[in-house]
Amino acid sequence: MTKRRKTDHLITERNNPRTSHLDECSTLNIIELISEEDKKVAEAVAKAKGNIARAVDLIVDRLGKGGRLFLIGAGTSGRLGVMEAAECPPTFGTHPHMIEGIIAGGKKALWRSIEGAEDSGVDAQKMLAKLKLNKEDVVVGIAASAATPFVEGGLSYAKTRGTGRVLVTCNPVNSSIVDVTISLLVGPEIITGSTRMKAGTATKMVLNMLTTASMVCLGKTYGNLMVEVRPNSQKLKDRAVRIAVQILGIGSRKAESLLVRSNWDIKAAVVMERKKMNYKQAKELLIACKGFLREALK
Repeated sequence: MTKRRKTDHLITERNNPRTSHLDECSTLNIIELISEEDKKVAEAVAKAKGNIARAVDLIVDRLGKGGRLFLIGAGTSGRLGVMEAAECPPTFGTHPHMIEGIIAGGKKALWRSIEGAEDSGVDAQKMLAKLKLNKEDVVVGIAASAATPFVEGGLSYAKTRGTGRVLVTCNPVNSSIVDVTISLLVGPEIITGSTRMKAGTATKMVLNMLTTASMVCLGKTYGNLMVEVRPNSQKLKDRAVRIAVQILGIGSRKAESLLVRSNWDIKAAVVMERKKMNYKQAKELLIACKGFLREALK
């Protein structure tokens, strides 16, 4: 028989006295209460900025050496990790295996809750073992409670491999199995224990920060422009043209012509125009500058 985990001490499981009369409220009152509680989310994230920055530095160091980033979690946390990972290739041009989301229960858990999947630390270890973790990788465990066995098991296994480890949680903990703990103290939920709400929002904000700041530090942007966007649709091709126009100060027709010649590689197109180089020379310069466009243009 599996030993029952006690969770009554967790902040995220406590009753919120401000919403104890929720079923007696008008529709507008319910929305107002949710809105008021949501205001606490950004404050909680801001208070954790020091450790968020530490986590980014760890991720940048490992990815800069050719490592990978894995975002693991169960339920809402797992779905948020998978969603974050899925957004990186189109936004930053990353390889699909550079940043991956891992959810307890596998892909089918993305669409339907699989009760009990979060209780197996062994499953997480098996999933990560297949990925052949090494010391240049990073595993970010996402668990509002900080005590999800699936996440604990994954992080414990990552430690044995010398892999970088980060924990994103919504309870005050100081885990000995991770390098950085990011505690987002958003308080009790509007619906008691429903961590898809404030905890989920805070977690999504932090995952945005971890990936975005890491990609910026790895040269995936020029200013605030996504110069490694993959233009796989007409909308993204239009965006690529606008980015080239903005950086180079040229007309859209010339920008599109440059992008066609550069295989829709915005960085290469910009270097080709500014440095009067051909595509091969531009790519070689970018490689020499480790992908940083600003450095290549100096």
